[in-house]
Amino acid sequence: MVEEEDDGRILFNQPAGHLEQNESLVQGCRREVLEESAWHFQPRELVGIYRWRKPDSSSAVSVTYLRFAFCGDLGGHATDRALDVGIVRAVWLDIGEIRASRERHRSPLVLRCVEDYLAGRRHPLDILIEHA
Repeated sequence: MVEEEDDGRILFNQPAGHLEQNESLVQGCRREVLEESAWHFQPRELVGIYRWRKPDSSSAVSVTYLRFAFCGDLGGHATDRALDVGIVRAVWLDIGEIRASRERHRSPLVLRCVEDYLAGRRHPLDILIEHA
């Protein structure tokens, strides 16, 4: 998990972000985990694909998030690496701590992805088709 600043609050999230030009989902996952946590990560399976529309009462347009949650192998820690702007720190929480901190989750997808992982939901990475 990471702690990140969002609208003046410090919230929990999994490392997440956007794809760069010509980057696959797996490459983007590796890069985002490294940039936001300073840990090397190799995705091995897809836990799930999630869509969430963030409610926003201040605007007629709401933002929709599409999340691809991966599980895999954790590599080394790049201790000298600066974290992305807005990321406070990487933090290790057990499932009880994650459930107890729901009010600080960036979205309902944070807990849902962890619960799906714990339930054993897994899909092979070849389910992801990258057509150039």
